[in-house]
Amino acid sequence: MADGFDAVVVGSGPNGLVAAVTMAEAGRRVLLLEAAGTFGGGLRTEELTLPGFLHDVCATVLPLARASPALREMDLGVEWAYPDVQAAHPLDKRPAVLVRRSPEDTARGLGRDAAAWLATVGATARGGDRLVDTLLAPLSVPRAPLRAARFGALAALPATAFARTAFRTAEARAVFAGMAAHSMLDLRAPITAGYGLMLAGLAHHVGWPVVRGGSQRLAGALVRRLEALGGEAHTGHTVRSLGDVPQAGSILLDLTPRQVLAVAGDRLPALYRRRLGRFRYGPGVFKLDWALSGPVPWADPAVGEAATVHLGGTLEEIAHGEAEVARGRHPERPYVLVVQPCVADPSRAPEGRHVLWAYCHVPNGSTADMTEVIEAQIERFAPGFRDLVLARGAMDTAAMQAHNANYVGGDIGGGAGDLGQFFGRPVHSPAPWATPVPGLYICSASTPPGPGVHGMGGREAARLALRREARAAWRA
Repeated sequence: MADGFDAVVVGSGPNGLVAAVTMAEAGRRVLLLEAAGTFGGGLRTEELTLPGFLHDVCATVLPLARASPALREMDLGVEWAYPDVQAAHPLDKRPAVLVRRSPEDTARGLGRDAAAWLATVGATARGGDRLVDTLLAPLSVPRAPLRAARFGALAALPATAFARTAFRTAEARAVFAGMAAHSMLDLRAPITAGYGLMLAGLAHHVGWPVVRGGSQRLAGALVRRLEALGGEAHTGHTVRSLGDVPQAGSILLDLTPRQVLAVAGDRLPALYRRRLGRFRYGPGVFKLDWALSGPVPWADPAVGEAATVHLGGTLEEIAHGEAEVARGRHPERPYVLVVQPCVADPSRAPEGRHVLWAYCHVPNGSTADMTEVIEAQIERFAPGFRDLVLARGAMDTAAMQAHNANYVGGDIGGGAGDLGQFFGRPVHSPAPWATPVPGLYICSASTPPGPGVHGMGGREAARLALRREARAAWRA
């Protein structure tokens, strides 16, 4: 491929796409290279079960995309669809806990814990865009320093300790555990409360929407934005080494450390290679997709109003399951994240039909088939669910990694998000997006602020590249 580009971005996940657009908006001629046959990374939509049933292979519910300054400032023209209930948490033999857009409406369903919910999760939501911007740019000057300090005091706690201290009812503790379990960490670990507060707060601040027609449309909109700015984007181009990339002033890799070492290891200093080699990956996921003949028959019909459903029962049960995964075991009753996108976007399936997906956390690289335990958890809260299954597809950790090489061992978060790697992603550095090689950057979820469809790793890497280019030009 000919030279003449100012910047090359390798990988078209959300961060790579945002990095490419950011460079192009600054007037750079940008080339985007993707190994797969479609752009998007975690933003891909395919017919995984039957014709006409559109399944998001990974990300579906995208609150961070609505909140992130990297994406909310772009007019991408995608249509967002919102469920009536942002998230639901069924419980055995009692009504489900419903997280609604309004914090007050949510609090009313929590009885004695109404005031506590408003004082913690509600306060996070009231922080608005300024708090979100601060949390998604953890190495920058805070836009909301006082709110960030208050958030940080609670966020640093383990989710189990926070839930038991802040809340008195089993309902409030359970729904918070379901939020915090998105961290894919042992809920007794520090900072897991922060994941729960952030996600629950976003449910009130921006909602938990889906993209009408599938997450792929968000990726497509970003590619079109890049091309409108004069950039080029190519699929089916595997980069095995930097020799496969045209000469450019800045090269940005939307890759995790393992792929960075494979692609650029011979250019990197030995010390930096060793530091990247110590990067730790988190648990994997086992994912199921179903084509259904109708909506899921939840025991509590109100759960059918939510696109996102957290299954796992009480705080204690969810915490036990996540602790088992952290020990390298497969829980008998795992925490299961369920997404029923047709609740907000009926276009995903033929009329009257539904698509559904779910995953549970498993040890990294697990080869276990979790189909039975996942479906048992759904049947527990939706008796008769299996009777609706028209077709199913399964993806274990190896299949997830085959779909996206960044999902090492099935880790969809680009690396463990515990305290040790929350700021030190992929290494401890005031500019972790930069490598020691001039003009070479990492912009994946393995950089701050970590996982999620927000594009901030890409924006921060691109902005750093632009600053360094400007500095070099001034010195010249």
